[in-house]
Amino acid sequence: MADRVIALLRNPAVQRAGDVLLVVAILVGSVADILTPRAASGWDGARPLDFLAALLISVPLLWRKTSPIPVLALVFVGGLIDVALVAPRQAGFEPFVAEIVAFYSVGAYETERRALAAYVASVVVGVIPAAYFHELTGNMAPSLVWTLGALLVGRIIRSWRDRAVALEQANRELELQRDLQAEAAVAVERGRIARELHDVIAHNVSMIVVQAGAAARVIEGPQPHVREALEAIETAGRATVDEMRRLLGVLRETGDGASLSPQPGLGQLDDLVGKVREAGLTVDVRVEGAPVSLAPALDLTAYRIAQEALTNALKHAECERAELTVRYEDAAVEIEVRDYGAGHGSGSGAGLGLIGMRERAALWGGRLEAGRTTDGWRVRARLPIEAPS
Repeated sequence: MADRVIALLRNPAVQRAGDVLLVVAILVGSVADILTPRAASGWDGARPLDFLAALLISVPLLWRKTSPIPVLALVFVGGLIDVALVAPRQAGFEPFVAEIVAFYSVGAYETERRALAAYVASVVVGVIPAAYFHELTGNMAPSLVWTLGALLVGRIIRSWRDRAVALEQANRELELQRDLQAEAAVAVERGRIARELHDVIAHNVSMIVVQAGAAARVIEGPQPHVREALEAIETAGRATVDEMRRLLGVLRETGDGASLSPQPGLGQLDDLVGKVREAGLTVDVRVEGAPVSLAPALDLTAYRIAQEALTNALKHAECERAELTVRYEDAAVEIEVRDYGAGHGSGSGAGLGLIGMRERAALWGGRLEAGRTTDGWRVRARLPIEAPS
């Protein structure tokens, strides 16, 4: 229930409706005072000035969030007119309410320096007419206390709002980091499984196929049953190797739901950069050279290296800007990510993310360099377009 109320109060339409009701209430109250018999109300000014003061202390409040200082100035002028019209008697209550709202708005929607300057200027400007109309000892001191209190409350509300915005931004950043790291971890694990299958299982099955073929050639005599068994072993082994290759292709080229959607490549860098920018890191992207078509596995490898490097920059760099460069050369493609922060721990380059990137580059006969620069951190991977045998 409380969450619903907070969400309702944060709704811009509801807030705007509240401002309109506030303006209407102040305007109606001021006009009612104007239309009250003068002997009872104490209003001795000319009626046009009465209505001008009523408009100045009410209508500008509609823009109190976007232009708080100009609104304060207009409300302040309206209050001075009101004081001048009824001096030496007590001014109306509506100008006081309008000034409290205006000072609160300055505190809540202006920077600290501008809010303080506006308060000091209003005090300096207000003392002279207040003293002239003999209001200094009667109304000036309480007014100073109330307006200062309204300003301070506005500053407190602003600090709470800023902390809430910062917390929401941090939550979005953590969520993005969690998603990127989960994707990278899954890809690394799939790569490890693929390497194990290739280096152990596929190798041993290939040896079985070779040995079966060799045995069939050197066996003496017809021995049809033995030859049929060896041929069956060789045929099943070759089929197993072919199926293993397809499985390795799935592990290296696709992720969860491989049959439903293609794996990302360098063509999807814009989507990746967009997510990183939403998390608060400004990324400048440059493409050097003419883009060429890459093998799907190489394209995925280049994408994952860029993804992991940007994730590290977002998580460890403590910076606001990074650069992503993709260089297409005749025989290789380079991925370079530079950030301009003071993070990345000790700078040893031994993190798990860097290890995974080095493994990815090594699978293609490439190399990866990572380390500090004079103004930040750089990761550069060079991947041959034609993978070695």
